[in-house]
Amino acid sequence: MRSEKPYAELSPETVLDALEAAGYRADGRILALNSYENRVYQIGVDDGEPLVVKFYRPGRWTDAAILEEHAFSHALAAQEIPVVAPLGADGESLHVHAGFRYAIFPRRGGRWPELGAAAEREWVGRFLGRIHRLGAAGAFSHRPRLNSEELGRKSRDYLLAGNWLPEYLADKYEDLTDELLGEVERQTAGWRGAALLRIHGDCHRGNILWTYAGPHFVDLDDCQTGPAIQDLWMLLAGGRQEMRSQLRDFLAGYEQFMPFDRGELALIESLRALRMIHYAAWLARRWHDPAFPKAFPWFAEPRYWEDHYRALEEQLGAVTEEPIEL
Repeated sequence: MRSEKPYAELSPETVLDALEAAGYRADGRILALNSYENRVYQIGVDDGEPLVVKFYRPGRWTDAAILEEHAFSHALAAQEIPVVAPLGADGESLHVHAGFRYAIFPRRGGRWPELGAAAEREWVGRFLGRIHRLGAAGAFSHRPRLNSEELGRKSRDYLLAGNWLPEYLADKYEDLTDELLGEVERQTAGWRGAALLRIHGDCHRGNILWTYAGPHFVDLDDCQTGPAIQDLWMLLAGGRQEMRSQLRDFLAGYEQFMPFDRGELALIESLRALRMIHYAAWLARRWHDPAFPKAFPWFAEPRYWEDHYRALEEQLGAVTEEPIEL
């Protein structure tokens, strides 16, 4: 049975006790970091740098899936690719305390990357090429595979079944998403023959931190099997011409280490459409968690759904346009 308050028992005392149970001596300093899917804390330790502890959302992943995430992170770090991997050897990086599964990470600071310069984009592209080169050299057994049915149809159906939309918009939303998802499914059939590999899976700018030494990648919680473009399109911003220019820079770095199939560019707007629908369903699925109504109060308002509907109307146009060409 799903807990209505999945983290109700995760008190500050439990958080500190969990770190100490893993062999570290906490000094009592604790700072909640910005995370909703999981709970993440920075904790001070005696005679050392603070550590970051991530408590996995109960029931979301199997132990095997979490350990596969950790193993992927460790393999990338071993190749000196700047990812933040959990502490502990593979198989010893997942801990359990008071019924919560958690992992411990070194603290890595940094700022949100603007990626406004071509050199910065090329730098990120080089590391993504290296991530995908290693990702293509193996396969996941327990992580999910990018799936338009799961992200699209099932997410849309969940929203409609839960009566999340205002009554005056529900039928129009169903008709619009039927048309949009039909086009997306046509566009993404077989992922257009793209090679599928192990990818970060949620590679937006919030999961890249920038320091004087350059970028490093965090939060492989959504690593999965999918086409390479999934780790590139979320880094793009602006109009088509701006995105075209940005893509050229990312790929200038990427293709130093990994070939890229230009046919995958035709997947970008369909992937964006799937993410838009899935994001709304994610908020609905997590609404029982008290952190979500506090953080996203606008989600329950008609105005949100009106804006969401208009955004999907525009996205239908984007999906049916000719894809970006480089």
